[in-house]
Amino acid sequence: MIEAFLIGLVNSFGYLGVFLGSLIGSASIFLPVPSFLFTVAAGGLLNPFWVGIAAGVGSAIGELVGYGIGYGISLGHKKMKKKKYSKKERKWIKILKEWFQKKYGPLIIFLFAITPLPDDIVGIFCGAIKYDIKKFFVATLLGKIILSLILAYVGFYGWDFAIDFF
Repeated sequence: MIEAFLIGLVNSFGYLGVFLGSLIGSASIFLPVPSFLFTVAAGGLLNPFWVGIAAGVGSAIGELVGYGIGYGISLGHKKMKKKKYSKKERKWIKILKEWFQKKYGPLIIFLFAITPLPDDIVGIFCGAIKYDIKKFFVATLLGKIILSLILAYVGFYGWDFAIDFF
């Protein structure tokens, strides 16, 4: 049912439909939407380069929903009674947060964005620790565009392209 809706977006709105379908697919955190298959199908119908760009940008913008949820959780947590963490727990939370923000955050975000790993979790985490939204968006955008380009060209050339590509 949702697949027919997404293909209808492509048929009716072209690249704007690809953008909207990918945005909807990435923004839906709790309801899985097959945006990967949608991008493959759209790549077979339209120019795969522009499908990849439109789908990647739509997906990256959609991932901001998860970031916003995490950010909202962190704000709500401050207003509620804070849990008392032990000294050891506070130390590990501080180390994890610093490690992510100062060292490997962009790489982790990029790797989750370029693969089918559950990047919604990373977005919620980044929002919760108030990771720089510009860095989050750029790393997500790069990963989503590359992934979407690969998927669109798979739709254009077929699965043999993917096998030869890797």
